[in-house]
Amino acid sequence: MSDFDPDLLKAVAPFLWDGLLTSFGLLLLAMAGGGLLGSLLAVMRIAGPRPIAALAAGYVNGLRSVPLIMVIFWFYLLVPLVIGRAIGAFTSALVAFVIFEAAYYAEIIRAGIQSVPKQQLAAALASGLGPLQAYRFVILPQAVRKMLPILLSQSIALFQDTSLVYVVGLHDFMTAVSVTANREGHLVEFYLFAVAIYFTLCFAASQSVQLLNRQSVSP
Repeated sequence: MSDFDPDLLKAVAPFLWDGLLTSFGLLLLAMAGGGLLGSLLAVMRIAGPRPIAALAAGYVNGLRSVPLIMVIFWFYLLVPLVIGRAIGAFTSALVAFVIFEAAYYAEIIRAGIQSVPKQQLAAALASGLGPLQAYRFVILPQAVRKMLPILLSQSIALFQDTSLVYVVGLHDFMTAVSVTANREGHLVEFYLFAVAIYFTLCFAASQSVQLLNRQSVSP
């Protein structure tokens, strides 16, 4: 490491920054898509007819039982064979993340909703609110407060998992670091730099989660 020139980081910073932006873009889109699909699955399990609830439960348990990297491979290698045309690396990775993370978000959301005492729903309905209004104004505000720290913790894990997209050649932050490290011949320095970036971002986010946790349990 003695021959490493710190100015090299400045020279490759735009390339690394582009990779980091790709990671953040994948994270935000996967959070939004996974959250929406996860909410639908949670509602299906809580309020759907038994066959619908069983279908949602099978989806959640099935996706939680396989590794994420396998799901990424499915959508990058197998799905194009089924539909007869190629799918871009970013699109295939995004779909894989949305479908995979939805299973985890669904359980978090379901647990948050079910943590609200049933008497709250009964009282809301007795006061004249309809079922949708009761969930919107009474149940969900309480549930969101309880499940937000867990949702953010899952999102931190999701950000770390974005590094797996190197298997499909997507130019994310970890791929950019790997390409630069091999090209410049400074593997240790660039991988330590990657560790520092991931640690800084994830540690800051985890501190925010702890703050939210303390606020959610405070009276």
